[in-house]
Amino acid sequence: MFAIVEIGGKQFRLSSGQKLYVPFQGGEAGSTLTFDNVLFLGGDNPQVGAPHVKGASVPATVLGHVKSDKVIVFKKKRRKRYKVLKGHRQDYTQIEIGDFKV
Repeated sequence: MFAIVEIGGKQFRLSSGQKLYVPFQGGEAGSTLTFDNVLFLGGDNPQVGAPHVKGASVPATVLGHVKSDKVIVFKKKRRKRYKVLKGHRQDYTQIEIGDFKV
């Protein structure tokens, strides 16, 4: 059985026991999160939401928080003595998916 869930504005295909990185979610390591924006439940009896499946939720356990690789932003205008160098690291949360609630 699998589910398609919206987390942080992105859609993920999830199954029980799966570990993945999602956009930053609050909570400490070991805490439990519940995702209620279930768009689709697959398996023997598929259910399609309009836009969400009513009564369905996906629990997850927070394993930790990490940052992605640094992205460099460099701007320059020639002959104007203008240069700007900036870096950015996006925050992510590593979660482990539990059993679905339908």
